[in-house]
Amino acid sequence: MHEVLKKIEAIGIVPVVKIDRAEDAVPLARALINGGLPCAEVTFRTAAAADAIAAMSKAFPEMLVGAGTVLTPAQADEAVAAGAKFIVSPGLNPEVVKHCVEKGYPITPGVATPGEVETALSFGLEVVKFFPAEAAGGLPMIKAMSAPYGKLKFMPTGGISAKNLNEYLAFPKILACGGSWMVTADLINDGKFDEIERLTREAVSTMLGFELAHVGINAADADEANGVANAFAAAFDMTAKEGNSSTFVNSIIEVMKAPGYGAKGHIAIRTKCIDRAVRYLETKGIKMNPDSAKTDAKGALKAIYLQDEIGGFAVHLVQA
Repeated sequence: MHEVLKKIEAIGIVPVVKIDRAEDAVPLARALINGGLPCAEVTFRTAAAADAIAAMSKAFPEMLVGAGTVLTPAQADEAVAAGAKFIVSPGLNPEVVKHCVEKGYPITPGVATPGEVETALSFGLEVVKFFPAEAAGGLPMIKAMSAPYGKLKFMPTGGISAKNLNEYLAFPKILACGGSWMVTADLINDGKFDEIERLTREAVSTMLGFELAHVGINAADADEANGVANAFAAAFDMTAKEGNSSTFVNSIIEVMKAPGYGAKGHIAIRTKCIDRAVRYLETKGIKMNPDSAKTDAKGALKAIYLQDEIGGFAVHLVQA
């Protein structure tokens, strides 16, 4: 898979924007970045698209700025010349796809049928846009259609909102979701960039779903750990269950049988997508401790500690 598409997968949400005035591009990009989504698909539905892409790319070179609603090879060239890092089209036009593949542009064409999927595969594509997602059958259609196509991934767009975002993202063949609910044309045209930033933060929060998983207590040895755990269990009518390295009280308190991470213990934060959570925290300057990473049998990340303690507590993410 192209590196740009891997970065889009790590972000999880692609804001799809229609910009009528190029002067709105930079404040819009700033709002998206500050909100936690350093990505935008600028649609070629207005005359300002190429200038907006150029302005965003120049002001924020680290941002993943792409072009959407690309209908011709000439538009694809114009978008890339302006600084677009990826191309998205509403349908699968073989002429456009062939041109982008030959030029080396990451292209994600729209599909809605198995025939279109197979045409995309014939060009060697690994990611397609499912559009219009909700109108074309939504997640059930993607699940049914994707079954024969192995590693192919989908980027559903059209009808995606905060209400159904996580339902889509929970399916492993979804690369990311495209959406415009946080960047509507009215918000952009009215200059409501603070509101766009707020809605973007809300979208990221919904996607990551951070919540307290459990609190960890460091004990000197197994006897002390079991004693502490049993005291909590007795006091609050809970159940203590001993494991190899710790004893859990229900699922909310973990007492370590030997001093572990953190001067005062640890706090576990559950997230709906640990890989995206790691990317998000790292963009905020929060480093991870790679030596603490735990993976499953398939190599997927399941837990990892932050490098630095907070208030004397080590903090680790855990996959929901």
